[in-house]
Amino acid sequence: MAVLASDIEAMIRESFPDAKITVMGDDGVHFSAEVIDESFRGKNRVQQQRAVMAALKGKMDGPNGEIHALGLTTKAPD
Repeated sequence: MAVLASDIEAMIRESFPDAKITVMGDDGVHFSAEVIDESFRGKNRVQQQRAVMAALKGKMDGPNGEIHALGLTTKAPD
């Protein structure tokens, strides 16, 4: 079953309700996302991206993951 960009945004929003989230991709398996959230302040990029990946609840886990690729940009607001 293909995943929609709106599905990914909703999953991320559950963990980051106040974030500015932009998800793009229309083929159902390859996406890019930008997540800007205050909770990222003081965290390094790896910590930020791990937090977002955890919000995806295993959708990218292994060869059977529903999401094949996600280009991810994370940062705290300016």
